[in-house]
Amino acid sequence: MTPPRRGRRRLPPVQTGLSGRCPECGEGQLFNGLLRYHESCAACNADFRDEDAGDGPAIFVIFAVGIFIIPMALAFHMLLNPPLAVTFVIWSVIIILSSLWLLRLMRGVMFNIAWQRNAREVRLQDFKDTDSKDGGQGS
Repeated sequence: MTPPRRGRRRLPPVQTGLSGRCPECGEGQLFNGLLRYHESCAACNADFRDEDAGDGPAIFVIFAVGIFIIPMALAFHMLLNPPLAVTFVIWSVIIILSSLWLLRLMRGVMFNIAWQRNAREVRLQDFKDTDSKDGGQGS
């Protein structure tokens, strides 16, 4: 199994996640570009290579866009009655930009929550290490 992370400071994961900061020190940048994580923190050298927020951020973004932005687009079209192409072009841009912005925020928050809780992806190697420790007995 992977050892616990060093330091284990209790920084607020929502605050550091929304600001895109390192979950370990709160100083280094978490993102390298729009949505890609850095491999490590420039300030404290925390290793981010095995970390992933999974699909959770995308689910939250889908719900937020579906609940708030889609009804606004429908109301826009019903109240102003522009050509359908105009509604499509305007709201497609708004939906894409807001989805990317929300996805970055949610990836930061969920990454930092997983980091704080020492949550990791389970890999086949973890089971092989366990089998070798108990003599191949399994459970």
